[in-house]
This record gives sequence, structure tokens and C-alpha cells, in this order.
Amino acid sequence: MADGIARGRLTEERKSWRKNHPHGFVARPETGADGSVNLMVWHCSIPGKAKTDWEGGFYPITMYFSEDFPSKPPKCKFPQGFFHPNVYPSGTVCLSILNEDSGWRPAITVKQILVGIQDLLDQPNPSDPAQTEGYQLYMQDGAEYKKRVRQQAKQYPAPV
Repeated sequence: MADGIARGRLTEERKSWRKNHPHGFVARPETGADGSVNLMVWHCSIPGKAKTDWEGGFYPITMYFSEDFPSKPPKCKFPQGFFHPNVYPSGTVCLSILNEDSGWRPAITVKQILVGIQDLLDQPNPSDPAQTEGYQLYMQDGAEYKKRVRQQAKQYPAPV
């Protein structure tokens, strides 16, 4: 039964996303070589906000949904080594709305998660650091932190 709930909700999320999603964002379920669709893994891209150091980058993120979705949040991962105070070295995003013990609610949508992560990029949460390097630069050397963010933006150009 739980299997049906997760996939049913993700089917609805996909329909809703296709009708209305924020400009520049991409979110689509994984497609196998045989053309089959895996609703449990979504490949997404989050644009850096205009007028921030993140602008110009289109940041790849993968959402992994469990059979317990929407009771449990998806795991959201940037590429390994992604530079940000609230992203673990593995790429996993540390964000309250993705924490099943605190901020997660089953009503939170894929769109809300991706917009929340976009907000987090330019507004890190120093009280919940996930990586030492990003956190220390953010707290101690703002100029170097901004430089690293702008360099990273160039690593993720707009999709062609």
C-alpha cells in the first residue's frame, strides 16, 4: 500500500510541475535506457538567484524519494564536494524542511523543496553547518567565500 502512496503522490507532483514551475528550474524523474521512468529518483537543476554570487550557475541536484514519501522527506544531493556551508562533503543538503525530525511536513512539494534550496544557497544557516571549509570561509573570510561561490557558478553553466 505504501508503494502506491509514494508513487501516486510523485505522479501528481510531476503533473503539477509540468503545468507550473519556477522559471529556470528543472525537475524530472529519471529515465532508464529502455525509456522507463523511475519516479523515485528526480534529476533537477536550480538556477542561482539573480543579483547574488550564485547567479549564472545552474546547480544539479538529485532527489531520492523513499517508499515512505511523503511521510519522510526525500534526500537531496548536489555533486560530491559541492561548496556550501550547509552541504555535506557527500553532497547531501542540510535544510530544516528536509529534516524528518523537525521541519518536514508531508504537504511540502517538490517545488517548495527546490525553491527552499535556492534560498539556502545565498542565505546559508551558520547555526547548522554541514562542511568545515564552506562554514569557516563564510564566517571568517567573506571575500574569499564569495570568490569561491562565483568560481563554482562557472562550473555549472546554463544547460544548452
